[in-house]
Amino acid sequence: MKNENEIKNLETDIDASSFTEEEEFEITLRPKRFEEYIGQEQIRENLAIYIEAAKNRGEAIEHLMLYGPPGLGKTTLAHIIANEMGVGIRVTSGPAIERAGDLASILTNLSAGDVLFIDEIHRLNRNIEEVLYPAMEDYAIDLILGKGPSAKTMRIDLPKFTLVGATTKIGSLSSPLRDRFGAIHRLEFYSNKELGEIVRRAASILGVKIDERGKEEIAKRSRKTPRIANRLLKRVRDYAEVKHNGIITEKIAKEALAKIDIDDLGLDRNDREYLKAIINKFNGGPVGLDTIAAAISEDRDTIEDVIEPYLLQLGFIDRTPKGRVATPGAYEHMHITDPKKELQLL
Repeated sequence: MKNENEIKNLETDIDASSFTEEEEFEITLRPKRFEEYIGQEQIRENLAIYIEAAKNRGEAIEHLMLYGPPGLGKTTLAHIIANEMGVGIRVTSGPAIERAGDLASILTNLSAGDVLFIDEIHRLNRNIEEVLYPAMEDYAIDLILGKGPSAKTMRIDLPKFTLVGATTKIGSLSSPLRDRFGAIHRLEFYSNKELGEIVRRAASILGVKIDERGKEEIAKRSRKTPRIANRLLKRVRDYAEVKHNGIITEKIAKEALAKIDIDDLGLDRNDREYLKAIINKFNGGPVGLDTIAAAISEDRDTIEDVIEPYLLQLGFIDRTPKGRVATPGAYEHMHITDPKKELQLL
């Protein structure tokens, strides 16, 4: 097992100077151990069991898959797993691995027990997946040397490692890859109470003064997502420091979030434009995703991955075989009269 300095050196292959301010902010607030991690109780309990059992046997834990909407803590959990196991972590992503040689280079540089975290793993090239299969099952990779009739296959043994994959689209994973993970966990959206604790913890780390009502106001507008809660806290902190005395109250939080178009349920301008398009332009639906994307000049992947998950959680839209439909709750939130309800009253 490695000491703490070695672990820190292996935590990422990206130079610290390449992080944006927002990324540095997220890393500062990222929990390092399970006792610091808030929410996802069942997943935490299961992971703690896997880790304790593996440590007792002196083995690496099984390969793990974490999936769910962005910002719920998949990357954080991968780092916690490495810290709890006392091993290093190498971080990469599906799109970054362009050639089989890239993956081979990463795998051959792992030490025994290390965690390899691949974010957006569903975007791995299928040819690269073929290299990953024996690495996951047999801890070996097969490389082809040369071309044509003289080509030879060479097998390189690898140290036993743990692959932690993360994806926002579990359905896009190929079955052979998905089946090679020993455990698959879905991260759930957070409750307002959990988000309040996350905001409190982040404020404490950053030295920000915030009262109970201010904490709750930020939490309820955070779209049930810790990453967004931390980001909103930073925006409100800036506003409180510049326009007030630096202490975040409910009133100041409301003012600051109104300035950046975040409403009382956490919907931003894009969310409201999406709902307006369905309600006003397409009579509440059903309407196809491509049509909505064209109407609001937004990428369909952004709509599916960023906008729709939260609106579905709120019950503001339905996905039907014919397309998206706005629900009565969406009409009410947007302060638009539902013509269907009017017809029922007649």
